[in-house]
Amino acid sequence: MILNVIIERTSTGFSAFVTELPGCIATGRTRDEVERDIRAAIAFHLDGMRELGDDVPDAGAYEVRVQLAA
Repeated sequence: MILNVIIERTSTGFSAFVTELPGCIATGRTRDEVERDIRAAIAFHLDGMRELGDDVPDAGAYEVRVQLAA
């Protein structure tokens, strides 16, 4: 399963959210920490969805990186 995770730098570290799973978020002081924590958050979120009988979504977004001249 491939899901889209957005990681942003914050004033205290990093935050992450999953575009296909509203409310699935994590924070961390380092990139490694937030990446570890968002993986755990995704597993927890998906387990809850399955227990409730909700459909687990397919990846609906995709990434495009755009580079502009400075």
